Amino acid sequence: MDKMDKKEYSRIGATLYSETLDNGLTVYLMPKPGFQQVFATFTTHYGSIDSVFRLAGQPDFLTVPDGIAHFLEHKMFESETGDVFSQYAKYGASANAFTSFDTTTYLFSCTENVRENTQVLLDFVQDPYFTDENVEKEKGIIGQEIRMYEDNPEWRSFFGLLRAMYQSHPVRIDIAGTVESISKIDKDTLYRCYETFYHPANMVFFAVGGFDPDELMELIRTNQSKKSFSKLPGIERKYPDEQKQVATPTATAHLSLKEARCLIGWKDDEVGLRGKDLLAQEMLTGVVLDTLFGRGSSLYHKLIDEEIIDQQFSWEYEVTPSYGYSLVGGNSSDPTRLVDMVNARLEEVLKSGLSETEFERNRKKAIGRFMSSLDSPSYIARSFTAYQFKGADLFDTIDVLESLSLKDANERMKSHFKPGQQSVSMVLPKQ
Repeated sequence: MDKMDKKEYSRIGATLYSETLDNGLTVYLMPKPGFQQVFATFTTHYGSIDSVFRLAGQPDFLTVPDGIAHFLEHKMFESETGDVFSQYAKYGASANAFTSFDTTTYLFSCTENVRENTQVLLDFVQDPYFTDENVEKEKGIIGQEIRMYEDNPEWRSFFGLLRAMYQSHPVRIDIAGTVESISKIDKDTLYRCYETFYHPANMVFFAVGGFDPDELMELIRTNQSKKSFSKLPGIERKYPDEQKQVATPTATAHLSLKEARCLIGWKDDEVGLRGKDLLAQEMLTGVVLDTLFGRGSSLYHKLIDEEIIDQQFSWEYEVTPSYGYSLVGGNSSDPTRLVDMVNARLEEVLKSGLSETEFERNRKKAIGRFMSSLDSPSYIARSFTAYQFKGADLFDTIDVLESLSLKDANERMKSHFKPGQQSVSMVLPKQ
């Protein structure tokens, strides 16, 4: 039997088994004794921002229509013999998929028939079925989805913010593309993207929960050995050079809604990080944002007391090797006042520095939040895989959080919250 690598994470009481198969697929298995549920993901390092690429050795870059990664995800569930969801239903699994800016993930969760559900997952993702007819039909379905999101205030405020912050990076483009861009997608382009990005060497399989790792790994090895794949040359992705300054300081849209929505964002100019450095920047920025804007902050209580925000107010930080941004906001009775109060608080703390007591409380809170999230197989599977493609290990999180200092936090504030890198996106009620 092939030898799996085994890594013990004593601090969280977990063991991770891994193996890279002959075809290049990397498999990670994390058994959880006592767990009934199994959560499995099959992920390709391919998302909405990967619209310009070539295989190593090819002379020219290929530019494909926006929204094609998401379109592919939709089409993968259709096979010559019918719908994949009916196979999952037969084996008692709940299945789904999602496309992000940089990955596409197919997943299932179940409490029985783990072997059969794993076979279904591996087989349908590795057996594309595109025809001129089913591609045309999908354009109508996804077109409806795009139009539906145009009336969604959360979606409009979020992509309004990304378009305001980014001048040319494709993170500014809706993951589903536009009705116009998807109209240019055809069967041949789908197969070209599939053959490039769905090669096992560009993918990761991850399962967590109640199973025997030797049995599951053997099943995956056997499944993959029956399929033939050519060797994948390296994939070169091309992203436009992005300026440090935001595209525009404000973006405004109007929809039929009762209360306005407002997001304030800061574009990161410290990009290009990978591995533990990326993880450290993500954790540090998260603790800073929580200290400034989280539910325990003085600003949050003031905004709630003045009824400028509601309980949905939150912060977020996203970083990858090619882009990064933070945002704060939500529904607001007075978006202009919200922006003024956020900026006044920032100005105050940039002068005085963060309170050590508050920073330490939020750093410890982040450790506690991470530890409790390890009870969720869904969280582990999604997060572990996302970090793998960034060269980082999810389970380094506690060590990283413990190493953060107040000095790091104050320096990070100065490097991140720069006036020329702030944009505001408002969705206001139609008059």
